[in-house]
Amino acid sequence: MDRNLKRILYASLFLFIIASFAHGAGQPVGKITGLSGSVSYREKENIPYKPAKKDTALVKGYWIKTGADGWAVLTLSDESKLTLSNNTELEITELVIGKNKKDGIFSVTQGKLRASVIKAAGEKVNYTMRSPTAVAGIKGTEFMMMTQGLANVFFGNEGVAEISGDTPTSKLLSVDTMVQNTRGYTPTDPVKVEPDTPLSTAKKNFEEITAAKPPEDWELSNNLPHIIARWNINYGHYLADAGRYEEALYVFQIALDLTNLPEIRSDARLERGTVYSRFLRNPEAALAEYLLVLEEYPQVPQRETALYFTGMTLYELGFKEQAKEKLVRYKKEYPEGKHISNVETILNLLDK
Repeated sequence: MDRNLKRILYASLFLFIIASFAHGAGQPVGKITGLSGSVSYREKENIPYKPAKKDTALVKGYWIKTGADGWAVLTLSDESKLTLSNNTELEITELVIGKNKKDGIFSVTQGKLRASVIKAAGEKVNYTMRSPTAVAGIKGTEFMMMTQGLANVFFGNEGVAEISGDTPTSKLLSVDTMVQNTRGYTPTDPVKVEPDTPLSTAKKNFEEITAAKPPEDWELSNNLPHIIARWNINYGHYLADAGRYEEALYVFQIALDLTNLPEIRSDARLERGTVYSRFLRNPEAALAEYLLVLEEYPQVPQRETALYFTGMTLYELGFKEQAKEKLVRYKKEYPEGKHISNVETILNLLDK
């Protein structure tokens, strides 16, 4: 055979193989089977989003994003479903579905979703749901996941999921339990969702915003991080009373990372300061928490307590001039304050 002809044939064969791989990489792995409000997608990262519609095919590498009123159902080729609430962004990073085995990685940058993963008899499932600071290993289950800033909250509906951070230690999420973490740290121990409690209300709200149809408004969704943050403050207080001080500090930090509401964040700071001061004998760490309340949230009611604790902690540490300055300010700003008697007592001692 002529040498040039051989080269042409080899080149054609090479191009055919490359085209075959490219075609296989672009095969649909599912589609959008339901949507409402603002929903968009893109074929890869770092390119603009474009409007999605029902029956939009999904391919590995696609990103899906819902807006402030957006809601979408992604049905995968194995009939597993991901229901995205509003303000959610997800990438189908990897997805390979074989005869008796399926592997997938879904990357969530933010938002709230429900994952309903199908597992047939004898089938090996290895799906992973990742956020920037947490990983959920899924073998065939239904659970709900919220990624808010650095924090993650998981509620279990069916089966078991394995939740971890950046460390090898993981915690099991089972039916009617809640697991959470922040900043890539090891997740908290599972908490049972008891009926008729604030945590059960939060779970019901989560179920409603990721149900088979979108809610009429998104107030429940937008308030969910604040509701769970407030629950964390109460739960952290319980942990501290039970002598579980490091766990309490962690739960208060999750509350801080979940919400941007000044009053909730101030309460979390004050609670952390109390644990450091009263139980861990670490007044320096406590002082840092109180000062953050004064610096970041000068208008909240908790400022009064933060100012008082700041003055008293400075006094305890022997910084008498700084303590006097804070306590004099307290007396001026809160002449009828709840701590005024103790403030006047310490000021009299300092004057002597």
